[in-house]
Amino acid sequence: MIEPRFPIYQWGQRVRALNDLHNDGSYPDVPTEALLVKSGDGGEIVQVGTHTDSNTPIYLVEFGERLVVGCLEEEIAPL
Repeated sequence: MIEPRFPIYQWGQRVRALNDLHNDGSYPDVPTEALLVKSGDGGEIVQVGTHTDSNTPIYLVEFGERLVVGCLEEEIAPL
């Protein structure tokens, strides 16, 4: 059994992208691999969840109006 990782960031916290984030297929109206968020762009965590198979925290980060992207801890840092 995989030990759960507890989230290090909280809902409402301001963060920035540590690298470019591309569409992994989650956005059907956007081409796969299209750039969604540029490295350094700021956003706000709007939900914190857990990937059930790996017990890894997943952060839904709102980067601008109506663009919410699922991020791993390795992809974001506090602002």
